[in-house]
Amino acid sequence: MNAIELLDIISIGETSTVQFKQKLDNQDKIAAEIIAFLNTKGGMIIFGIEDKTGKILGLDYAEIQKIGTTISNIANDLVKPKVYVTTEVVSVDDDTGQKNILIAHVEEGIIKPYTDNDGRIWRKQGTDKRRVSDRNEIMRFFQQNGDLLADETEVFKTDIGDIDEKCFTEYFMKEFKESYQEKGLTYEEALRAKRVLRNGRVTLAGLLFFGKNPQNIKPAFTIKAVSFFGIDLSENQYRTKPEDFKGTIPILFKQGMNFLRSSLRHMQKGQNFNSVGILEISENALIEVLQNALIHRDYFKNSPVRILVFDDRIEIVSPGKLPNSLTIEDIKYGNPVIRNNQIAMFSANTLPYSGLGSGIKRAIKDQPNIEFINDESGEQFIVKIPREPML
Repeated sequence: MNAIELLDIISIGETSTVQFKQKLDNQDKIAAEIIAFLNTKGGMIIFGIEDKTGKILGLDYAEIQKIGTTISNIANDLVKPKVYVTTEVVSVDDDTGQKNILIAHVEEGIIKPYTDNDGRIWRKQGTDKRRVSDRNEIMRFFQQNGDLLADETEVFKTDIGDIDEKCFTEYFMKEFKESYQEKGLTYEEALRAKRVLRNGRVTLAGLLFFGKNPQNIKPAFTIKAVSFFGIDLSENQYRTKPEDFKGTIPILFKQGMNFLRSSLRHMQKGQNFNSVGILEISENALIEVLQNALIHRDYFKNSPVRILVFDDRIEIVSPGKLPNSLTIEDIKYGNPVIRNNQIAMFSANTLPYSGLGSGIKRAIKDQPNIEFINDESGEQFIVKIPREPML
């Protein structure tokens, strides 16, 4: 980094990726800063800057050597697992002369969550850091590493009696073209083989596909759907009363599509006058984005998928930002990272889902004006599709 680049950064002030420190007086606090950067998007700690004012104070040679050595020790001894932090010194000129500034660069971690020696997890929140204590947020860190998959977790206080045997039996026959009895399995053995049952409990994927009443146990995993007058979420007049759809994922998908079909206009586009008409938004695109919202959402977040219909657009909002550094460009070009492997597998046999990463490409082909928003701060993924104005 050169002096001009550093001065530009300092002039902006502290951000979620930039922290100022005058000295290194407390090793535990610096360890927490490093951990917060590792667990978020990475960043830099700039020493020799007054943190409240951004005033350039500078460091002498001895201070630079001491801080550099201490940073290395902190990264090795006070951060779990240990990490490597690079440092550099940049000289800048201000009104009082030349000042030496030390910068510690912290890359985003790849083995989250990182902790201090007491097992505390820190992450950035704006210009500050906060301790992570929410169980679901901690579990999402393990999910990002592939160490824990939400859909394969066992659901507390469930057992084999919570599964709809007829539903599972029909699914098994559809996937394997023969019954589990013909394969020489008992009902319970078949459930375990398909990871519907584990350690005597129903897995989340099993509950969401074969549960008798999934929302009795997981009430947040619904679809909330509403059609508004106007173009703003704050509107308090509805075309249709807000609805909560419940059931297994295949049932939720069917209910969601029925709501979209009934809420959108059907257009005459050259077909026979007596025909139903063509939906104003590509039905294929709606199928792809709705099933993606149900399959690839973050099931560590206890919130529903939302379908919002406005006069000028529809929005389908799924909980959770894109996983594992996946970008919108990645999904546009068919480069998927599957967050819920078991749910995706069950979907391939119950929904019009290919599982090959081609769904979004098909949606864009049929509906080129579709917009994708990866809302990282709000931890949600939003699909917006404009509607044609009424004549």
